[in-house]
Amino acid sequence: MLGLGLSLLTGGSLRPYYAVVAAAFKDRVEADGGTVESMSCLKADLKVLNPIKPPAYTGLLNDYSGAAAAYSLRLLDNTYTGNAIKVRRASDNAEQDIAFSNNELDTATLETFASGTDAFVTTWYDQSGNNYNVTQTTASNQPKIVSSGSTILQDGKPIVDTSNSTRYMELDGFAFSSLSIFITATYDNGATEGSLISGGDDVQNRWDYGPRRTNDYRFLLQVVSDERINSTNNYKDGVRRLFTADYSHIGVNGSNVATGSLSTSIPVYTSGWRLSGRFFGTGFVEASNKFQEVILYDSDQSSNRTGIETNINDFYSIY
Repeated sequence: MLGLGLSLLTGGSLRPYYAVVAAAFKDRVEADGGTVESMSCLKADLKVLNPIKPPAYTGLLNDYSGAAAAYSLRLLDNTYTGNAIKVRRASDNAEQDIAFSNNELDTATLETFASGTDAFVTTWYDQSGNNYNVTQTTASNQPKIVSSGSTILQDGKPIVDTSNSTRYMELDGFAFSSLSIFITATYDNGATEGSLISGGDDVQNRWDYGPRRTNDYRFLLQVVSDERINSTNNYKDGVRRLFTADYSHIGVNGSNVATGSLSTSIPVYTSGWRLSGRFFGTGFVEASNKFQEVILYDSDQSSNRTGIETNINDFYSIY
């Protein structure tokens, strides 16, 4: 037999189990002329080994901590024990929290609850630990996530779908002085003007990130009406992308598309925050977005930007 228990120790250090097993098994089979001597011998050898455990799950926020708010349909932090979303089903308006399964949205439970009907997101839970959940209590304004019993997907992953002129989510009480943002989303064809995310309530008192009709649906980061960074490309095509921004750049799919110099702080808005669309004066400006992940940092993440983008792209395979 292989004597694997002794062969694990080499030079006073513990070699990785898999390397020792592979090498020893190869040597034994070759010595036996290319055949395994007996199953009983093989089983005896394998009993010597302790089970090889897979590495613990590590989420994006475990590697890049300090997010001010974080919304996703995957688990972002291995210490987070809450739910992903709360949904309402159309058949009877019942609501239910939906958790994660294998670190992703539990779509099996979601579809069982939807029971062949549509389901809409009433709460998207904040995984940052700061409890800045985004909500929508008005049924006609709630984003859709299940259609006729099936989870709505884009590129194989679930989405929170605001592709309707009145669908958006609200976040009040969120206050910060600087921001780095990472959004996995799609801007589609159904809206005239709007934002991926915005704060403030009127033209002189707002913060916008997203498409603008006056700029041919180019993306901009606007702090106040006269201070902005504009991209030169049009992204109104229904393609999922990773959008990033801070006060010196706008990025799309890991590359800069616009640079500039904005204030290092922004007005502190504690109301008027919208995920998808924005309020302009007294009226709502619609948008048509599909979201999978929104991560906001109240700090400069330029040194971590590439790592965060890589983590997101590794999971979603965007570019």
